[in-house]
Amino acid sequence: MASPLLALPAGVAGSRIVGLGHHQPEKILTNDDIAQLVETNDEWIRSRTGIVTRHVAADDVTVADLATAAAQHALDDAAVPASDVDLVIVATATNGDRSPNTAGRVAYALRTGFQPGGSTPEEEVPLDLRDVVGPAAMDLNVACSGFAHALGLADQAIRTGAAGTAVVVGAERLTDFTDWTDRSTCILTADGAGAVVLQASDTPRVSQAVWGTEPELTPAVRIEEPLLKFQQDGRSVFKWAITRAAGRARSVVERSGLGMDDIEVLVAHQANLRIIEPLAKALGMDDRIVVTDITESGNTSAASIPLGLSKWWHAGKIPADAPALLFGFGGGFAWAGQVVLTPER
Repeated sequence: MASPLLALPAGVAGSRIVGLGHHQPEKILTNDDIAQLVETNDEWIRSRTGIVTRHVAADDVTVADLATAAAQHALDDAAVPASDVDLVIVATATNGDRSPNTAGRVAYALRTGFQPGGSTPEEEVPLDLRDVVGPAAMDLNVACSGFAHALGLADQAIRTGAAGTAVVVGAERLTDFTDWTDRSTCILTADGAGAVVLQASDTPRVSQAVWGTEPELTPAVRIEEPLLKFQQDGRSVFKWAITRAAGRARSVVERSGLGMDDIEVLVAHQANLRIIEPLAKALGMDDRIVVTDITESGNTSAASIPLGLSKWWHAGKIPADAPALLFGFGGGFAWAGQVVLTPER
């Protein structure tokens, strides 16, 4: 007997970004503050990383708190109610809890208004939410390239009809996993979150994700037992960035159907200004808009791309309807990217 055929949804042509949001903790750590912890100084840090300040979360602020604030900002920007969201993906490598996952807490907080980190008695949950089917909610850990991976998965979910409105967040408390005695890494790390709202579109405004790994560099960036502290082989990462990153990024643009001359904005992972600037030059984009939020936000791992994109968008530094190359790389050693069109104002 022939196998039965399964029904598949018709799907849509593509997806589009309709809202951008971000959130950073109030506390700012300057280079002079870092110099009180390890033997370093402002000039040394700036010359090697480009970083001037970074934001550090208070002890009672969770990854879910950061993610929820960024997600709500993006929903407000898009004028989309939380009740329309049917998929939440949070890219993070620093959530300390196994369950519930960060995305589940974010989805709950967006729908109820309750803090994402705590448990709420059932009697306090609004009656109209008792029997509501909430959005699908999942965490994704691909470290620094996590947001680009998460955006790719959300785009695919919308294209196939599995979701109609998605919130995609990158959120990190990287300072929780920082060795404050190691001057090669403690000068980099920071906390924060960025988010986008993604919806179905008659014409694709988010290109197919292109992603891969560099197997020989798998241990180059890590947070692993027994130390559970952020460590990296900076020289290996820098060498890859100088010799191979541009080729990987060009493959993302090629898959989008555009050429490098069409790209107006570069939003790379904010790892180090000494990586971002040579990458932009290698791509022939040093005369275009290159997001350098690293200087005031530090390295926020999976949060860095949406954080920088949202901050510059809301500051008016990025035009509407502009082709932007998003390109993440780091722990794993994984990389991923896509071309997106910025929202139409």
